[in-house]
Amino acid sequence: MYHNDNRIVATLDAGGTNLVFSAMKGCEFITEPLTLPSQADDLDKCLGAIVEGFTQIFSRIEEKPVAISFAFPGPADYPNGIIGGYLPNFPSFRNGVALGPFLEKKFGVPVFINNDGDLYAYGEATGGILPQINRRIKELGGHKTYKNLTGFTFGTGLGIGQVINGELNLGNNSCVEVFCMRNKLEPGIMAEDGVSIRAVIREYGKYSGTDASSLTPYDIFLIAEGKKEGDAEAAKQSFARFGEIAGDVFATAVLISDSLVVVGGGVTGAMKYIKPALLKEMRSTISTISGDTIKRLPLEVFDLDNEEEFKRFATGESRELKVYGSDDTVIYDPMKRTGIAVTEIGASKAISIGAYTYALAQIDAKTR
Repeated sequence: MYHNDNRIVATLDAGGTNLVFSAMKGCEFITEPLTLPSQADDLDKCLGAIVEGFTQIFSRIEEKPVAISFAFPGPADYPNGIIGGYLPNFPSFRNGVALGPFLEKKFGVPVFINNDGDLYAYGEATGGILPQINRRIKELGGHKTYKNLTGFTFGTGLGIGQVINGELNLGNNSCVEVFCMRNKLEPGIMAEDGVSIRAVIREYGKYSGTDASSLTPYDIFLIAEGKKEGDAEAAKQSFARFGEIAGDVFATAVLISDSLVVVGGGVTGAMKYIKPALLKEMRSTISTISGDTIKRLPLEVFDLDNEEEFKRFATGESRELKVYGSDDTVIYDPMKRTGIAVTEIGASKAISIGAYTYALAQIDAKTR
């Protein structure tokens, strides 16, 4: 959408340890990243580092950026640029900080702050997987165009963002979340405790009967692959359990949004062990109180990373339908369907593209 745009937006990857600044034009970075320590436990020092970082980025480019746009971890009143609430990585912001208005006064440009899950989904919808899917459908002779996308991130936690009819769904309270949904296999526990880095490590330890606290999900993936010493079956079971719980969350999100799904984050490196259980759950059945069996989702669920499944997804059951009383025909496709794909550009770049395109879309909307 904005791949050929010449406007520049300054960006920030805000983490509890480091702040990484850059600038984007045409959905590509145009400066080397600048990294400064966050100093997140001291508000004055943290705000000073943010100002210093953007000041240096502004000085490295020939034109003044038209906006600042970035993701900030944790709860916030994003439309008003206010960060506050329970922020483990930024304790000095817990009482509320009007970060957006502060930066607008300092730099004289609009400032847009969003949740990283939201920007991930928006980046995939505007410059990532969604336009690619729509292009491939046309190339294969399909007729549908998709506008709804749900993005999930697998990492320290379980993140989500949704784009509905091409627009980012911010909700009423900037609180579109799934981490606190019920865990299918342990209904009294939240879903994130089954779909996260800690979940893979914990469950591998349980299945293998060993202390896994020093391992990473990548270590456990290597064990599953037979490339590292350990219990391969336990490793595969830990990822399969992760996939089943995630599949239940995905099914609920798709059911109420009628969207495609893209998945990113570090744990997606093990999708070969996660995806079978995830798809099985999404394709499972439930029963009515009278004993009838119905699909968990009233949709066909396709693995969009599988070439043969993508071809069937693209064309569906399209056929010509004659218009009654005339020789005219229309295309009719009765197959309702969704699909799951793993990000191709990576979560980090998708978030940056999301920040870039969101800022420009907001600016353009105000000038129409």
